[in-house]
Amino acid sequence: MKKFKKEISFFVAIFLAIIVWNLEIATLPAAGQKTLALSLMTVLFWATKVAHPGYVSALFLSLLLIFEIAPPTEVFSLWTSSLIYIIIGAYLIAAAVKSSGLGERIAYNFILNFVNSYKSIIYSIFILTLFLSLLIPHPWPRSFLIMSVMAVVIESAGLSDDDAAKVGLAVFAFSVPISMIFLTGDSTINILAVEMSGQTLSWLGWLYHMGVPAALASILTLILFLNLFKAEKEVSINKAKIEEKLSDLGSLSNKEKRMIFWITTAIILWTTDSLHGIDLGWVTLLIAVLMGMPVVGNVLEAKDWQNVPIGILFFLTAAVSIGRIGSSTGMNAWIASVILPAEIPANMLLFALMVALISITLHMFLGSVIAVMGIAIPSFIIFAEGYGINPLVPALMAYSSIALHYVFPFHHLNILVGLGKHNGLYDDKKVIKLGIPLTIIIIIVVVFEAIWWQITGLL
Repeated sequence: MKKFKKEISFFVAIFLAIIVWNLEIATLPAAGQKTLALSLMTVLFWATKVAHPGYVSALFLSLLLIFEIAPPTEVFSLWTSSLIYIIIGAYLIAAAVKSSGLGERIAYNFILNFVNSYKSIIYSIFILTLFLSLLIPHPWPRSFLIMSVMAVVIESAGLSDDDAAKVGLAVFAFSVPISMIFLTGDSTINILAVEMSGQTLSWLGWLYHMGVPAALASILTLILFLNLFKAEKEVSINKAKIEEKLSDLGSLSNKEKRMIFWITTAIILWTTDSLHGIDLGWVTLLIAVLMGMPVVGNVLEAKDWQNVPIGILFFLTAAVSIGRIGSSTGMNAWIASVILPAEIPANMLLFALMVALISITLHMFLGSVIAVMGIAIPSFIIFAEGYGINPLVPALMAYSSIALHYVFPFHHLNILVGLGKHNGLYDDKKVIKLGIPLTIIIIIVVVFEAIWWQITGLL
């Protein structure tokens, strides 16, 4: 049965889509019903991994056009927004930080000065993840960079396989909540959440409203991790190996100096977007492009374009299309009427709890963060719009619930990319051990958002 899992999932999803396509649903417009059928098939394809997300997404987008459910301008609307270009720019900047050696140099210097025990290793991962989230606007290259440094720490400390796996899990697990602190901490899902709300939010605006809840989530995750995963024995780090690696980098190169200039420029422009009024997408893309120019750049090379994943861009296009076309065809309103109560809870804490529980449940079964955001966020916005609630509130509550949640590795790509002996060294059991109690932290954080946003004025 396992051998044909993809094939079985493929036909089951198509069969269910055909059933939904031909059902008589009086309250759902025909275009909405077709969108629902194709969206269901696509989400099931994503959840069961029948093929690369890029192929599945391209199939969905093609079918929307073939069946004339929406025009090309609506199907590919993401490509006319700045979101797609901030993601392209983020991947290029991340490649530049890694190839220049700057990120590695920062990490080695930090380890030499502050790491002496198992707990200090875990704390260093937390702090490096936070600091590098300002320099590298995507969690995956950031995590792999930190993991490459931790591999040297693991070797120099002579850690057991089990303790090494704990260190690896910390690298990828901390990337989940810490990436939410800054808008550019995860230039994919953070900006996607704002985009789906239909509102605008500056870099500092995000930090003002989301920074404290995300920091709370990060600290609670750190505390939970330290209590769940303790060292098997006392750790003593031989720093000679780390000093050797740092020595191999040599003195600060011209490429690193240029990298420092461009990253500093990017951070200044990101944090002052509310003053200069230039969209983050255009700022990020411009910085990346200038890094590849002669004279002023010479940081990025032609081969660095290979770091931009076209499949993921199609994945994002499809996820956004599910939400937008679902809204225009009436699918989102119908889903909201089916899965949500008739009235919004009078107490905002209860509203936050409801959003968290429903979002977590959907994500538990469907798996994909972006796909569930595409379904949940538009539904909650429609549900709350009649009550005068800022659309950012249900959008960011649903986003927080989904983006923080995982029990199994497939629930979150930040965790999945680190799975295995050749990546983060950890296995499914350690992820589950952390993921189950983490669900309580998610609920605490989302309920806290309802309190915090009354202070910030979002609510």
